[in-house]
Amino acid sequence: MKPRVEITDDGTVLVRTGKVELGQGLHTALAQIVADALALPLGRVQMLAVDTDSSPDEGVTSGSLSVQDAGAALRKACAELGARPALRHVGQSAPRIGLAQRLAGAPSFIHDLAPPGLLHGRVLHPPQATARLLGNDDSAARASAGVLQVYRSGSVLGVVADTPAHADAAFALLTAAARWQAVPQPAEEAADLPTLPASVRTVAEHGSVPQPVRTLRARYSKPWIAHASIGASCALALWGDDGRLQVWSHSQGIFNLRRDLALAFGIEAAAVRVVHAEGAGCYGHNGADDVAFDAAWLAQAVPGRTVRVAWSRADELSHAPCGPAMVVALQAGLDAQGRITHWQHDVWSPGHSRRPGRAATPALLGAWQVEPAHAVPASIDMPLATGGGAERNAVPGYLFDTLRVYCHSVVTQRRSSALRSLGAFANVFAAESFIDEIAHATGTDPLALRLRHLQHDARALAVLQAVSLRAGWAGHRQARSRQDGSGSGLAFARYKGSGAWCAVVAEVHAGAQLQVRRLTIAVDVGLAVNPDGVVQQIEGGAIQATSWALKEAVRAAESPPAGSAAGSALGWAGYPILRFTEVPAVEVLVLPS
Repeated sequence: MKPRVEITDDGTVLVRTGKVELGQGLHTALAQIVADALALPLGRVQMLAVDTDSSPDEGVTSGSLSVQDAGAALRKACAELGARPALRHVGQSAPRIGLAQRLAGAPSFIHDLAPPGLLHGRVLHPPQATARLLGNDDSAARASAGVLQVYRSGSVLGVVADTPAHADAAFALLTAAARWQAVPQPAEEAADLPTLPASVRTVAEHGSVPQPVRTLRARYSKPWIAHASIGASCALALWGDDGRLQVWSHSQGIFNLRRDLALAFGIEAAAVRVVHAEGAGCYGHNGADDVAFDAAWLAQAVPGRTVRVAWSRADELSHAPCGPAMVVALQAGLDAQGRITHWQHDVWSPGHSRRPGRAATPALLGAWQVEPAHAVPASIDMPLATGGGAERNAVPGYLFDTLRVYCHSVVTQRRSSALRSLGAFANVFAAESFIDEIAHATGTDPLALRLRHLQHDARALAVLQAVSLRAGWAGHRQARSRQDGSGSGLAFARYKGSGAWCAVVAEVHAGAQLQVRRLTIAVDVGLAVNPDGVVQQIEGGAIQATSWALKEAVRAAESPPAGSAAGSALGWAGYPILRFTEVPAVEVLVLPS
C-alpha cells in the first residue's frame, strides 16, 4: 500500500484517502488539514482518486464521519513526515476543489470518462422483483445499427453498441419484445407496517412509569422515499486479458463494491480493481453499485473493451433501493405542572441497510436476476453504537424521568436500504411534532418546553437560544393570532444523538398548498474545518428535508415491491420533488465551538 501522504520531488503533496468525494466538499476539507499540518499552501496539495489498488480501505463514506476519521489519519501521516508550524488553513473557508473548472464546463464526472475504444451498454432488468423473463425476440435489436452484442442471462437482457444513441435504439427494441411473468405483491405502504409480523427490541428503558395526571398520544408516518438524484447512476467496466476486472464507479464504498463484484463473478477480490470517479451525488445506497454490476456483466461479452452503462431516470426510480417507510407512535405522561414525566416511543420500520460488502451474498440487483442467481441478502439495521438504523434518534435528547423506546423490525418485499439520516428523519419529525402538540395542549411556549427538558445539555440550549434570537421567535409567537395562514415552527435534534447539535425555526404559509418560506438554522458541529462547506451541507440538508416533508413519496404505482418494478410514471412528473420556485430561503449560523 502506498503512503497516505507523499511529497514529490517538485514539492507537490499527493494525498491518498479511502474516503470518496460525493460533492460534499470532503476532499477540500481534507486538503486543508494536510496543508495545515505540513505548513504548505493549499494549492500544493493534490487529492488523488480513491482506488482499491492504492488507497487505504476506510470503509464506506457515510455517517458524517469522514472529516473526523480520515482527517485524523491524515494528521498522523503528516506528523510522521515531521512536525511543522501550522498555517491554520483549518477553520477558514476555502473554495471547493475543481469547482471553477466545472463552472467552465470542463469534463469532471464519470459520465465524461471516454477511454479509447469505449462502448456503450444498456441493461433491461425485470419490471418487478418477482417477474421472470418468459421470452424475447432479440432479432430486431441484433440487426439494429451499431450493435456489437445482445446478451442474456436469466431474466436480464443487455445490449452493447458503438454509440449511446445506437445503444438506446436497440434497448428500446429489446424492451418492446420482452415478455414477463410476474406475481402480484402487497403494496406495503407506511400504514401497513404495524400490521406486519415484527421482531421487537428494546432500545432504551429507564425509570418506573408514574401515574400521570394527563396522557397524550400521537402517531406519525413517513412514506417510502427515493434518492431522486438529478444525475443518473453510471459506471464503466473492463475485463482484461488476464481475467482481472476494472470498474470505475461513484459508489460510496468502493472496497465493499469490490468484494461483492468478486462474489458475483466468482473471482478473488484481488482480481477486481475499483476506481472512484465523481458522479451523481448521493446520501446513501443508490443505484451506483447496481450499475457497476451491469457494466461488468456486459463487459464480459466484449473482453478487452471498456463498456459504459448509464441508467435512465426510469431505471433510477424503479430499480434503486428506497429509504424505508416508517411509523412512529408516541405517548407522554404529564404531571400537574405540565412537565413531561414519561415518554414512550415505538417505531415500525424495515431495515435501513442492504449495502454491498456486508452479507454472504452480493447486494447487487443484477446478481439476483442472472443465472445462476445469488440469494437476496436481508435488509438490516446497524448497531446503535455505530449509528443504528430504524432506531436512530428514537432516544430523545430531552431529559425525562421515565423513558421507553422500542423498535419493531418488520420485513417487507420492497428493496430498502440506507438513505440520508436513516431512521432519524422520521423519529425526529415525530418527536419534535409531538413536543409541539404537548406545548399546544398545555398552553406552553414550544421553546420554553424544550428548554425545560434540556437543562442538562448546554450546547443544545445554545443552539436553541441562538436560533430563536436570530429568527425573532418571540415576535412570531405574538403574531400567531393572525389569520393569514402564516406561522412558524421550532425543532431541535442532535445528530445520531451523539454528534452535532442543530436547531431550526421554520416560517411557513398554509394556503392552497403548504409552503416553507424561510429556515433559520443554528448548528454546533465542533471544529469546522471549512465553515463555508459546513454551511453548504446544512443548506442542502435543510432543502432536501423540506422536499421530503412536503412532497416526496414513492407510491405503489410507481415502484411496486422491492423497488424494482416498472410503474405508470417513472419520471419527475410522477415522483414529486421540490422545485426551484419552492425552495425556502435558508440562513445558517455556525456557532463557535
